[in-house]
Amino acid sequence: MKAEQGEIQRSFGEMRLFPESLDDLWHFSHLIGPGDLVFATTLRTVEVPPDRLRPEKPEKRPVRLGIRVGKVEFHRFSNRLRIHGVIEHGPETGAHHTLNIEPGYEISVIKRWRQVEFERIDRAVKASVFEAVHVLTIEEGDAELFRIRQFGPEGVLSCTAGSGKGSGEDTRQDFFARVASHLSPIAGPLVIAGPGFIKEDFMRYLRGVLPGIAARCIVAETRRIGPGAVQEVIGQGVLEKIHEDLQLGNEVRAMNELLARIGKDLPAAYGRAHVQRAVDYGACEQLLVLDYLLRDEGIAHLIDRAELMGAAIVVFSSEFEPGKQLDGLGGVAALLRYSVE
Repeated sequence: MKAEQGEIQRSFGEMRLFPESLDDLWHFSHLIGPGDLVFATTLRTVEVPPDRLRPEKPEKRPVRLGIRVGKVEFHRFSNRLRIHGVIEHGPETGAHHTLNIEPGYEISVIKRWRQVEFERIDRAVKASVFEAVHVLTIEEGDAELFRIRQFGPEGVLSCTAGSGKGSGEDTRQDFFARVASHLSPIAGPLVIAGPGFIKEDFMRYLRGVLPGIAARCIVAETRRIGPGAVQEVIGQGVLEKIHEDLQLGNEVRAMNELLARIGKDLPAAYGRAHVQRAVDYGACEQLLVLDYLLRDEGIAHLIDRAELMGAAIVVFSSEFEPGKQLDGLGGVAALLRYSVE
């Protein structure tokens, strides 16, 4: 993402945003909400003058519109963000219109900005300079490849074969060759993870057939393969060794700490009422909140109070497993400095 700050006074003003990827559109879905004013160039039908002799097909021309947002929809699989609202600036004021935002489509957003939103924009801008990280999880006869999005891991493909155990070396080599054939298009870092020694064996194979990709690989030990292994990789801090996007690692570690404290009856809170009480007592050390709750006025007030008390805020992606766990706990939780009865 590229971002340019316009005039902002007392947190209210304009940000010009330029999405470059699906990740950026996901960020937009949490930066833009009902009541915001969004300016963009879009296509609108131009009416044909009534004095023409022969009617022509209505023509669409680019116009600059200001939309008062009513609803925002993130369409992950069509790589598009839809912003529905009412035209306040431009032709046909008062009419409903939908902006279809795709990578490369610049918009301006005028609203009252919150600190967590400035931090989200900063994270997206920094992440745009890095190639996407992929994680290959592998064990005997089974491999899965994931692309790490900023909202969590996205499955790319899976590859299976008969187990190499007792089946001869050729079977395992064939399996390695099939897996390696899917790695050629990867331009960024690659993590090879899994249990046992097969990941090291595959790494040696990769050095022989695709040395360029092998040079960009990191090997990580996990107890399993699949999405669970990706979460282990993130929790181990492997992504931080690759680049500076710490967010997913923060989510994994914060959730692990929360669950550990709950299991041992140590200072922690979850659910709105319990967390609100902890914040009121000044006991909140770290506030954990789901991304889709940021537009909730009660949660926004809770975040403001927690920040005034010096608490750190960790916003969880609802697309990632730790976020789904937090959702099961009411969408908001806290690591506390001391217990609150």
